[in-house]
Amino acid sequence: MTSRPALCLLSLCLSLPSLQAQNGDPAWDAIKGYATPPPALAGDLGSYRSPLLFNDGTHVKTPADWARRRQEIINQWTHYLGEWPELITNPKVETLRTEHRETFRQERIRFRWTPEETTEGWLLIPDGAKNAPAVIVVYYEPETAIGLAKPDRDFALQLTRKGFVCLSIGTTEASAAGTYALYHPSIENVTVQPLSMLGYAAANAYYVLATRPEVDPARIGITGHSFGGKWSMFASCLFEKFACAAWSDPGIVFDDTRNSINYWEPWYLGFHPKPWRKRGLVTPDNPAHGPYLQLRADGRDLHELHALMAPRPFLVSGGAEDTPDRWKPLQHSIAVNQLLGYQNRVFMTNRPDHAPNPQSNAVLVAFFEHFLKPTP
Repeated sequence: MTSRPALCLLSLCLSLPSLQAQNGDPAWDAIKGYATPPPALAGDLGSYRSPLLFNDGTHVKTPADWARRRQEIINQWTHYLGEWPELITNPKVETLRTEHRETFRQERIRFRWTPEETTEGWLLIPDGAKNAPAVIVVYYEPETAIGLAKPDRDFALQLTRKGFVCLSIGTTEASAAGTYALYHPSIENVTVQPLSMLGYAAANAYYVLATRPEVDPARIGITGHSFGGKWSMFASCLFEKFACAAWSDPGIVFDDTRNSINYWEPWYLGFHPKPWRKRGLVTPDNPAHGPYLQLRADGRDLHELHALMAPRPFLVSGGAEDTPDRWKPLQHSIAVNQLLGYQNRVFMTNRPDHAPNPQSNAVLVAFFEHFLKPTP
């Protein structure tokens, strides 16, 4: 996993747009109302342990303290999740076929996203793109995001129409096999928890975009819905080169009462050798296994990973799993940003259903427009 100090992120974020309201910036107008919790939840941090506390209980008081605390969080979570293999920073990309669609070029590409495996995805490049912002979209397969499956999950298509270069990737073969994630070095001998390994694969996909002449490597974000929301959350939190991220209803913290916030499953953070547990809620007769149990026993939660984003912006596109009550853990990330001298870095929208809708998608697109396109 990444290990550079948090202060190194400040120079990256200085190139992002100002977070104050900007005259003539419709993208900011579309998102600014989602940067604060409802009044009833303001200041309510829940029972989550502050990421501004070192493991020994001392307080983080300065940005320099946060750099040390950030590394402490990375080290702790690496202990639970396993160490990433070496990143593939100079990828060899094979173009399988190309077609023109609307106002962009659509390429089917193949590249190595783990030391053992290649994958195929869709690369969408707007006509005339040069030094453009880009977004990686992750899901069960790459076709949905480019508009070839369920409606309102076509994030890559919507963003490409706005001038973004987009790379859509997914775990097609693993989804068909019911294993969903990536297993390193093999499914019989796992040394990195599968959800973290998905984050590693997305980090390698970053370099596929970053090495292209059409893309500005400093302006690459990541997003995904549901399974893809979990994937994009882990990728952006654990790999600091993603300039910003939007997570669509992944379940941003652990919740043992919600069947879809199932981080305990063997393809996420509860890997164990087959035969796997029966899918579903954890019960005495159907227990969880692996690091998930230790994370829960040690009082760890995903808000610690959210804090690694600071001061990079992120949006939670919340639905049935991420309700307004999730502002409690999100306010811990707000506190970290305030310590670093930043505001309006954490956003959340809410809808009643798990599925995205045109309204939530409009905010998601505007979020990337504001943070990844040049300041007006």
